Amino acid sequence: MSQTSSNTRLNYLAGIISIIANTLLFAIKYWAGIVSGSVALLADAWHTLSDSLSSVAVLIGVKMSSRKADKKHPFGHGRIENLIAILIGVMLAVVAYEFITQAIDKLRNPDTKAIFGTLAIVVTAVSIVVKEGMAQFSFYIARKTGNTSVKADGWHHRSDALSSIVVLAGIFLQDYFWWIDAVLGICVSLILMVAVYKIIREAVDKLMGENVPDEIITQVKTIINESVDEDLQVHHFHIHNYGTHSELTFHINLPPEMTILEGHGIADRIEKALREKMGIESTIHLEPKKADSSNPCYKSTD
Repeated sequence: MSQTSSNTRLNYLAGIISIIANTLLFAIKYWAGIVSGSVALLADAWHTLSDSLSSVAVLIGVKMSSRKADKKHPFGHGRIENLIAILIGVMLAVVAYEFITQAIDKLRNPDTKAIFGTLAIVVTAVSIVVKEGMAQFSFYIARKTGNTSVKADGWHHRSDALSSIVVLAGIFLQDYFWWIDAVLGICVSLILMVAVYKIIREAVDKLMGENVPDEIITQVKTIINESVDEDLQVHHFHIHNYGTHSELTFHINLPPEMTILEGHGIADRIEKALREKMGIESTIHLEPKKADSSNPCYKSTD
């Protein structure tokens, strides 16, 4: 089984587990929210349901991004993962807005007080444990596959666990502060907004283009040194990520007396080594060493 196929299966697994677990948690938490009359608990339940919806979006993204390159998309469809991550962020922002409006309405109507019981406490505590476990699992899959949308889904799980912690605290403080349920609804919204910012920022950065990480540059130079005997003075690194596919471009300096055929052979050898050892497709620009800058045929790109 190829690495890409293995990653796709792991991403599917993360999405399916998330959908099943979140749907069950939503039903239980919503029931507890109705029984107790808690805005914070009901909002937390809808937050959990939105996790299921985002997981469905993740599965769609995994399916579409795993499609092979075609004439219209020569670099594949991997960037769909980033678009899905942005969609998840927008969904979270909508949920957060709904939390705030419901909480403000409850502050304006203090006569409606939530009545928590053992059911609410148990359901909320179970939700915290399950959601944090799901977050850790999603982060693990994201580290293994590099899938941005799965990582975004992990943050969605984490934010749900944090909001449940806030709700649980409010359950024990309800008898002392009538406004605690509404205020905790606002706190949940702020937690969600932080998650939205992190998710959308990372996805947009990948779509806009990123600097090549130092560890990748070091690894590339090491592979080049192993493939070619002479110092090529490698520079001008640029990388373009397409989900499971990456395109790397850089410059190398070659002796000016070297023939085009010889230079092409060196570039081919380096590109093959990077493809085999790093899974990266590379394009190499050849430059002459110590070129005569007065020569009108030479234009430095440094």
